[in-house]
Amino acid sequence: MKRLLDIVVSFIGLWLLALITPFVALAITLDSKGPIFYRGVRVGRNGKLFKIFKFRTMIDGADRCGPKLTYRNDPRITGIGAILRRLKIDELPQLINVFLGQMSTVGPRPEDPQYVSHYTKGQRAILSVKPGITGPAQIHYVDIESHMDPSKFNEQYIDEIIPEKFRLNMLYIQNRSLPLDLKILWSTFLSLFRSEINRVRNNNKNHPSD
Repeated sequence: MKRLLDIVVSFIGLWLLALITPFVALAITLDSKGPIFYRGVRVGRNGKLFKIFKFRTMIDGADRCGPKLTYRNDPRITGIGAILRRLKIDELPQLINVFLGQMSTVGPRPEDPQYVSHYTKGQRAILSVKPGITGPAQIHYVDIESHMDPSKFNEQYIDEIIPEKFRLNMLYIQNRSLPLDLKILWSTFLSLFRSEINRVRNNNKNHPSD
C-alpha cells in the first residue's frame, strides 16, 4: 500500500511539477548562473547512494564553498532561492525520486554521506527504510536553519540534531502505517501553512503600517 501511495502521489505531483517548472526555471536562470536542478548525492535505503532532485536555490558550486547544509542568512542562497525554499517549492522535483523508487513520500529525510559517516551502528537502523520527502523530523525541524549556529554548524548538527532526528525517525519506523503516512502528509502541509502565517505576522510587527 505504501508503494501504491507513493506512485499515486508522485504521478499527480509530477503533473503539477511539469506545469510550474518552466516558470521556476526562468526565474532561476534570470536570478543567477548555473543549472536549473541541483542533484546532490544522498544515502538511501540500505546505504545505497543516489542523486536527489531539487530546484537549485544556491549559487552554483555552493557545496564547495561552505557546509553541506544551510544556515540562517546563508549568503550562498540566491534571491529566488530564498522564496523557493520558504515555500518548499525546491523540494517538488524529489517526486521524480519517489516515482523512480529511490524515495518515498514519507520517511526519514535522506542525508549527505558526510553526515551518515558519523552515524553510530544503532543510528544506521534508519537506513532500513526508504528516505522520504517529509517525515516526523522534517515537521519538527520545519525551520531547521533557526536552530543552527553558523559558527559551529557541523558540530551542532552532528551532536544535537542527528540524535534527535534519529529518535523521531525510529518512532515513525516502529509505528509506520498508511494512516500515519497520511497524517504526516497533512501535518506537513499545516506546518508549512503555519510557518508562512507566522512569517507574515512577524513582518507586520517589524514593519507596522502608518
